[in-house]
Amino acid sequence: MPGTEPLDPSDVDAQIMAVSALNEPLRRALYRFAVSQTEAISRDQAASELGISRELAAFHLDKLVELELLDVEFRRLSGRQGPGAGRPAKLYRPSDRKLALSFPNRRYDLAAHLLAEAVDSEDGATQDRLSDVARHFGEELGREARRQLGRRPSADRLLDEVASLLEGYGFEPVRRDDEVLLRNCPFETVASAFPDVVCGMNVAILDGIIAGLRTDAIEARLAPETGRCCVVVGPAARPRARWPRPRLGG
Repeated sequence: MPGTEPLDPSDVDAQIMAVSALNEPLRRALYRFAVSQTEAISRDQAASELGISRELAAFHLDKLVELELLDVEFRRLSGRQGPGAGRPAKLYRPSDRKLALSFPNRRYDLAAHLLAEAVDSEDGATQDRLSDVARHFGEELGREARRQLGRRPSADRLLDEVASLLEGYGFEPVRRDDEVLLRNCPFETVASAFPDVVCGMNVAILDGIIAGLRTDAIEARLAPETGRCCVVVGPAARPRARWPRPRLGG
């Protein structure tokens, strides 16, 4: 079963080196910038974003590649081909590598695999109960955030708030036009073995957040795509029933 194998000590050492590298503020800022973008970034983009020289940006980006935190691709940004099109640009995008360290070692992923297997093997009532719990968790997050948004927040601000909430739980949200995409699934090792269980749970969490925000302007939907979480948040396809107004004095 994926994710249940014992840890390789050499991999632990490599993760320690990667975490240590991110202790450098500039390098950490470059990594966060790369993770926040929907497309691979260039050295010029990184330098402009952080207000540093192109050479300094290149040095730190290449260090992140050495540590396998970023991957490299080469592409002509102009889109032209053939003679005169120029050399392909070196671009950087987040790798699939995940960092998770604790001392002594904790195997929460193993516990999650066993629990997901139990849910997956039970009848629909058990999965419904998981969805209820996940939705309730999301609703609590949404209600707390709603208090800070004022009376009539725009759909754009609501999406920003959803992204902010999910960032704190490891989803690595990014904005693409009027949608929030989730670059990472924090439960990826479990999701690879039990996609129905985990994707259903993720949708329930997002549904709960949106319910807690008391809005019918946005919605969560399943939109599986390689390299990111299966859930996307965007404008509602059709208006839903209005949330009931609270009764005064009741």
